[in-house]
Amino acid sequence: MLKTRGIKKKPVVPCLWFHGKAEEAAQFYVSTIRNSKIGKITRYGEAAAKESGQPVGSVMTVTFTINGQEFMALNGGPQFAFSPAVSFVLTCNTQKEIDRLWDKLSEGGEKSVCGWLKDKYGLSWQVVPAVLDKMLEDKDAKRSEAVMEALIQMTKLDIRALQEAYDKPGLRKAA
Repeated sequence: MLKTRGIKKKPVVPCLWFHGKAEEAAQFYVSTIRNSKIGKITRYGEAAAKESGQPVGSVMTVTFTINGQEFMALNGGPQFAFSPAVSFVLTCNTQKEIDRLWDKLSEGGEKSVCGWLKDKYGLSWQVVPAVLDKMLEDKDAKRSEAVMEALIQMTKLDIRALQEAYDKPGLRKAA
């Protein structure tokens, strides 16, 4: 009997279902997003290969970490595809960081509105400035609404344009 005493329980780990591209996708994500690394790779043995239809010895799972968040990529087959109903938010401190991530992640994928994109593997991302939450949560509803009006007209988010909307004359708080 396998003893579980002393085995650390993991937090919630998103499992991303791929069709033969789990290792490639994981390598892409860790090479694109700073503070990321590949973890363990498992391969299909005979029993799992027979059940799944995947080749014996091919990559079954790859664990990887992005900025402290662990993920698992699974080569599960063509049965399921990603949907924008699940996306991952990348919070950036600078426009340069937004530009770099936006360009790299959207390459071969699809750019959408409001900072959303779909990468070449079909996974959806939101690339947003760190300051956005503060702007949208401002107690002055006119300021947060001005930011939202600017945001909904953007594809890739522009910190300067969002800041200008936030600081619009007539919306500034009295000093």
